[in-house]
Amino acid sequence: MEYVTLNNGIKMPKLGYGVYQTPAGDTKRCVLDAIEVGYRSIDTAQAYYNEEGVGEALAECGLPREEFFLTTKVWITNAGYEKAKASIEESLKKLRTDYLDLLLIHQPFGDYYGTYRAMEKLYDEGKLRAIGVSNFGPDRYLDIEHFSRIKPAVNQVETHVFQQQKTAHEYLKKYGCQIESWGPFAEGRKDMFTNPVLTEIGAKYGKTAAQVALRFLTQSDVVVIPKSVHRDRMEQNFNIFDFTLTAEDMAAIEALDGGESLFFSHYDPKTVEWFMSIL
Repeated sequence: MEYVTLNNGIKMPKLGYGVYQTPAGDTKRCVLDAIEVGYRSIDTAQAYYNEEGVGEALAECGLPREEFFLTTKVWITNAGYEKAKASIEESLKKLRTDYLDLLLIHQPFGDYYGTYRAMEKLYDEGKLRAIGVSNFGPDRYLDIEHFSRIKPAVNQVETHVFQQQKTAHEYLKKYGCQIESWGPFAEGRKDMFTNPVLTEIGAKYGKTAAQVALRFLTQSDVVVIPKSVHRDRMEQNFNIFDFTLTAEDMAAIEALDGGESLFFSHYDPKTVEWFMSIL
């Protein structure tokens, strides 16, 4: 496993296992499979409604808690100091742990300043080893970075070969914040799994397009958390550290970047209206 060192000295695996859209009833099995494969970083969220399954898996796997890097996220309906603090305590109970390795604000909406203050408080108390944000564009990231006492350690944003987040990556690196990818496969959009550039490069190494896509990101110093409910694909996604892409390979993949989201934009008024409807 390769690691990154966060801005407070905490080491984080470059590869983790995500449980977004994993049904609650399947989560424990999936996480146990991932642990057996070798994953030690697990990413969940309050809005995924499967924190309990993650907690059950960690409790039953037989490995000590300190071997894992556990991440969850505060949802916008829990925004604000008091609500966020209570929701974080609830997440700790569901995850059956006394502390989290990383806690993120899930979306840049609602009273996320109050949420961040609650996170800083729990960080001071030792219940959070690192704190950060998710889906914060460079502008909102710079804003909260400027006004925060404890600087965000991670920003988890849509990042894949078709949206490489070059501007975000530049500013996050400048201010010492680690970029982390959600959707590293773009959920298969634009035929990513059969993309000719990725497929041709993969053939040289005996790897799939998916493995090449993950390797490209990790070589670009992006943390990845691919999700799968199938053990064979978990194994495939895990086996990306036994080959290295050349400079020519990297350049060919960089050329795939369209620089735009394949899902939704946080700057789109309709998207913001939808989030506000939740509140």
